[in-house]
Amino acid sequence: MFFKAIDFSRFSSIRIGPVVEVAMIEAGDAIPGERLLVGGANNLLVGPTPPPLMMLSKDFDYCRMEGEYLEAGAATPTGKLLSFAKRHDLAGFEFVAKLPGTLGGMLAMNAGVKSYEIFNILESIQIGGDWIPAASIPHGYRFAKLPGIATAARFPLRLGYDETLRRALLQLRDNQPKEPSAGSAFKNPPGDYAGRLIEAVGLKGRQLGGMAWSQVHANFLVNLGGGTFDEAITLIQEAKARVRETFGVELEEEIKIINRVTE
Repeated sequence: MFFKAIDFSRFSSIRIGPVVEVAMIEAGDAIPGERLLVGGANNLLVGPTPPPLMMLSKDFDYCRMEGEYLEAGAATPTGKLLSFAKRHDLAGFEFVAKLPGTLGGMLAMNAGVKSYEIFNILESIQIGGDWIPAASIPHGYRFAKLPGIATAARFPLRLGYDETLRRALLQLRDNQPKEPSAGSAFKNPPGDYAGRLIEAVGLKGRQLGGMAWSQVHANFLVNLGGGTFDEAITLIQEAKARVRETFGVELEEEIKIINRVTE
């Protein structure tokens, strides 16, 4: 294990956060129990006083064929996973196109596009050196209750990469804003869309300092330049309160907020 200074105002996709000394976990290291794991920081909002953090090192960034499975390390970028699948004509990974982050992040939140989710194609996850069957892990829409830190995953090999499907799924995300964001701020409530609710309560385009609810898609909290953690939190809390008051719906964050309250 070694430590690396990470500037989350540059590293995170929403471009907010302090410089933090992050523990980098190498192959063979014991996973520290007192540290919070972060991956590619693509759905994170890091506050000024985060808890102790750790990341998986490049030792966990790999894709390889293992018998009848594709095995990939949890630090593997999603783009690398897709490229490997395309190069070897493997089906099932088309939906990860342009999904930001790493495989570990996808596993932790069962990431996907519409009905295409990572757990749909997953065989098992390596946790603590053991392979845990995916079917035994509670999961659902944008959540998975992993029983520990995922270091790798296995997928059954299935031939037939589909470029047409990849392009069709990419078109579903054409309405996403280009400014820095952490992806969807809220999960879609059952039978509805968080973006519709935020727009319906008049918050689409609402700006506070450098942060705003996007004019392109109301469920994206975007950094227009110099946005701060406090501004982002204020907008999130405002959206939750207005939607609750107007529709009686409790929005649940999809974005992960990392901060410790100091005395």
